Amino acid sequence: MRGYIRKRGKDSYSIAVSLGRDPATGKYKYVWEGVRGTRKDAERRLSEVLHRLDTGAFLCPSKTTVADYLRRWLQEYVRPNLSPRGFERYESIARVHLIPDLGAVALTQLRPEHLQRLYASKLDKGLSPRSVRYQHVVLHKALETAMKWGLVVRNVADGVDVPRSRRKDMLTWSEFEVRHFLEVAKDSPYYALFHTALYTGMRRGELLALRWRDVGVQEIHVNRTLHQLRDGSYVFTEPKSAKSRRTVDLSPSSILTLAEHRERQEGVRIVMGVPQKQDDFVFSTLEGKPLRPNTVSRAWTMLAARAGLRAIRLHDARHTHASLMLKQGVHPKIVQERLGHGSIQVTLDTYSHVAPGLQRAAAESFDKLMSPEYNDTSENGVVQKNY
Repeated sequence: MRGYIRKRGKDSYSIAVSLGRDPATGKYKYVWEGVRGTRKDAERRLSEVLHRLDTGAFLCPSKTTVADYLRRWLQEYVRPNLSPRGFERYESIARVHLIPDLGAVALTQLRPEHLQRLYASKLDKGLSPRSVRYQHVVLHKALETAMKWGLVVRNVADGVDVPRSRRKDMLTWSEFEVRHFLEVAKDSPYYALFHTALYTGMRRGELLALRWRDVGVQEIHVNRTLHQLRDGSYVFTEPKSAKSRRTVDLSPSSILTLAEHRERQEGVRIVMGVPQKQDDFVFSTLEGKPLRPNTVSRAWTMLAARAGLRAIRLHDARHTHASLMLKQGVHPKIVQERLGHGSIQVTLDTYSHVAPGLQRAAAESFDKLMSPEYNDTSENGVVQKNY
């Protein structure tokens, strides 16, 4: 008999599946599995297991728990493939949210209902749908790797309804707010940093990793990023993606701001008796050490409050730069290259809020083109504009 069902109690059954004779002992080897529900439920499960056994998709139940697997996955897959900061985020989600609730479940016994109950309980406890979605993404990636490693036959996270999260409105400043902020920040030691952030759209980590050797006459070469770990140490890694390794042209005011900043920095170095080198950080402490990312962000928030402006994050300086460029009619492809997005579609999707203004400008431009005052007076097809 290849398999049979045995009743254990009310609404509880056990199914046994024969794996054939054990070559060492000559005895039949069985795999047992508990099923809660009716006898028909047990019969369906037995049929499913037998089908997997026939098709080669059956995995013997393993003692490996979800906790065991997640810890292994973090060390063997996530750490080598993600940035140190990315690893910390994944490790934190697994340690704080996934392992306490799912860790004791055997990996091969994990079911969609386990995840669905977990997500529902998180929402009941007041966690935002956005946070639950982050947990789902991490677990989905982990189970995807488990499939590649042959530890499970399917990704049970595919069978779960993930709570929808409403995308937050992007907060940006107008050109008037940017000018006012920089005027207030003029005497701040972070002025050059904030000016560069607003005028280039670079990420915080890219700015803090910048060395003078990366600054050309009219451009900045972005080739690394800074991460501060939980223990307070710093690491420098490759930019976020291949497209993030880029050259960003500087405006005349940015060139002047950085030149004045370098001159002041050189003066401080002379007083301290330490010559400035090309490998020195562009933005640093007086001793030349990297700036702490959170310290910089707090300084940004405090200056915005002093200026009486709407509170936006330092990262929103990047969004402000892109939005203002698009409003000025700069082609999205150029904006994509300045920001280091992987594709122009990412840029268009991220800054779709600017589209209504661009559409209005395009409509007015087309109307002007079709007006009687706009005449084609050329015989060779060259348009002559007569106003």
